[in-house]
Amino acid sequence: MKILIAGLGSIGRRHLRNLIALGENDIILYRTGKSTLNDTELTAFKTYTDLDEALAQKPDGVIISNPSALHMGVALPAARAGANLLIEKPVSDSLDGFAELQETLNMHDKRAMAGFHFRYHPVLQAIKHLIQAQTLGKVLYARAHWGEFLPDWHPWEDYRQTYAARADLGGGVVNTLSHPFDYLRWLLGEVDSLSAQLAHLSALELSVEDHADVSLKFASGVMASVHLDYYQKPPSHTLDISFEKGRILWDNATSSAVLHYADSRPSETLLAPEGFERNTMYLDEMRAFLSLCRGEKLDYCSLQDGIRAQQIVTTAKRSNAAGGMLLAVEW
Repeated sequence: MKILIAGLGSIGRRHLRNLIALGENDIILYRTGKSTLNDTELTAFKTYTDLDEALAQKPDGVIISNPSALHMGVALPAARAGANLLIEKPVSDSLDGFAELQETLNMHDKRAMAGFHFRYHPVLQAIKHLIQAQTLGKVLYARAHWGEFLPDWHPWEDYRQTYAARADLGGGVVNTLSHPFDYLRWLLGEVDSLSAQLAHLSALELSVEDHADVSLKFASGVMASVHLDYYQKPPSHTLDISFEKGRILWDNATSSAVLHYADSRPSETLLAPEGFERNTMYLDEMRAFLSLCRGEKLDYCSLQDGIRAQQIVTTAKRSNAAGGMLLAVEW
């Protein structure tokens, strides 16, 4: 298959290396030359600076990994060209253009994935199975906490120039760290309503919020909260779920979770398989995308899932603008 990568920042380069690791060698690149990273690893690949010319090469799949605000400018032409899409999260910085994108994909019988790689975390997958099996009874409440110190996130580049720090490129903590909105939907179902407070609390030089607290109410009646920030040192990313009959605490740093039972049973630890590391999730995601490009049927994070996460983000911003008001999420 021929795969086009549009956007060669850190995530685009990760996808490039993973395609190579999976045996793909017909890879072409589209870039504008605005990346701040060294280009040495890209010199072996045919590179286009004109999107129409790149799409004229008829790629089977297009990986959209440029800044969030620029996603739709690549996704729509790529869909018109008859390609399957892997759109990095967040799928955009607004809800504009998605109806046309889905219609265009349907017209060409193509599909799009949203790049929420935490769906490929084996311990989160195990937690999903436990929830479905009601091993600990009904879920009552969940809390996701993700704090990062933005200057340390990509220490090889000036954080002030990254998309995460810039409003014009679709940054901000609710967009950039939107994974919990997706995996909570995946684990707990649809969100009915939410309230949110966003702020810029730190001394970091940003044109976006660096703090978010979002309260979610799910259709099932489950309540959840999500805390996101760009200023926490040391960083942490955790999920704490309370059930009728116990509690599960997942820690991304250890790739494990602890199950606490409400009765006298001893706690249990869920561990990722031996050899698991962060890139394992991206490799599994890429395998899924290649399967999708081959037309195979599989369970994947769809464009609609990406849109749902973006609707939560958009509603959180509306709630904050309304003083933290509880708002229905309009699906």
